[in-house]
Amino acid sequence: MTVRSRTQVGIVGAGPAGLLLSHLLALRGIDSVVVENRSRAYCEARQRAGLLEAGTVELLRTVGLGDRMDSEGLEHGGIYLQFEGERHHLDFRDLTGGRWVTIYAQTEIVKDLIQARLAAGAAIEFEVSDTEVGALEADQPVLRYTDAAGTRHEVTCDAIAGCDGFHGICRDSMPAGLVQVAERVYPYAWIGILASVPPSTDELIYARHEDGFALHTMRTPQVSRLYLQVPADEQIKNWTDERIWSELRRRLTVPGWELEDGPITERAITPMRSFVASPMRYRRLFLAGDAAHIVPPTGAKGLNLALADVTALARALTSLLADGRPEAADAYSDTSLGRVWRATHFSWWMTSMLHVDPHADPFGATLQLAQLRYVISSRAAATTLAENYTGYFPLAWD
Repeated sequence: MTVRSRTQVGIVGAGPAGLLLSHLLALRGIDSVVVENRSRAYCEARQRAGLLEAGTVELLRTVGLGDRMDSEGLEHGGIYLQFEGERHHLDFRDLTGGRWVTIYAQTEIVKDLIQARLAAGAAIEFEVSDTEVGALEADQPVLRYTDAAGTRHEVTCDAIAGCDGFHGICRDSMPAGLVQVAERVYPYAWIGILASVPPSTDELIYARHEDGFALHTMRTPQVSRLYLQVPADEQIKNWTDERIWSELRRRLTVPGWELEDGPITERAITPMRSFVASPMRYRRLFLAGDAAHIVPPTGAKGLNLALADVTALARALTSLLADGRPEAADAYSDTSLGRVWRATHFSWWMTSMLHVDPHADPFGATLQLAQLRYVISSRAAATTLAENYTGYFPLAWD
């Protein structure tokens, strides 16, 4: 037996993009159903990004999601660039006229969103299976799924949002030959760790070392988050706690500064790729976040891009469904891709400048160092980094 129902927007994926889209639509009086193949516990625990642009912070505050972020987030006014054994500070507020970034983990944003949506009585189905989108040629596409109890559902929608990530079903549901993919896979990966030790730095350290990149960031005043460049085919089993801390210390240490270590509570290897799929829309099926684009994490753009996508999409769907005006929905893909490619370039640039390419010759390595010296010696170059890092495109909700 199939249960049939109706909603205005079907949303596939209960990550930050899908949940924020549901929240923004509700603020405009538009109902939605969110389906997710993972459990709520999994969604609230998976470690992902943790750095928010200034515009993302202001958006979350404006739409009523900023209380815990403001009390627990860590506001930063700059970063350190480290190379050739020296550390240099970039002051974002000075370079951009006051912009900043905030450390607040994606897991915490997801918790805030789930709590807010459930408190508002929103329809969120976790642990679904056999999810499909169909009738895409019609003005009322259909979302099908089987719930955790085994009941099959068919939801007639006015629009469907694919917020289901790189491995989701929505992008592949578009007509064959429509989606064009631009991709670059990098010849290295990151080992990322969470450690129960206070950060050894007040702001993020991006370090280019002759043996590979290292990054020191944090999650809270008591929890550090650190990364190491490793070969693309590296296995996590090869890295003991002792080896991780030893290598981090070797790549990050400068005279007069020491890295404090502590118990490692989580570790994982993250592949590095740039990926952009276009268009981000087919009729009334729209893609957002990782379903349409992936950036290497060096520039801290992935989460911010996803939230920017759904902010634009919420406006477009409001115009389409509430006002009967299709112009913003028609422009959604082109408008979003302009922003996506700017962030893709910045992420590629940061990645290429700071990582050691195993196939590069001395010429390439010398170019990297020349670029880094230019960034720390030229206000114009430093401003370019700062304005992209803190958010080049305005993000607001009114």
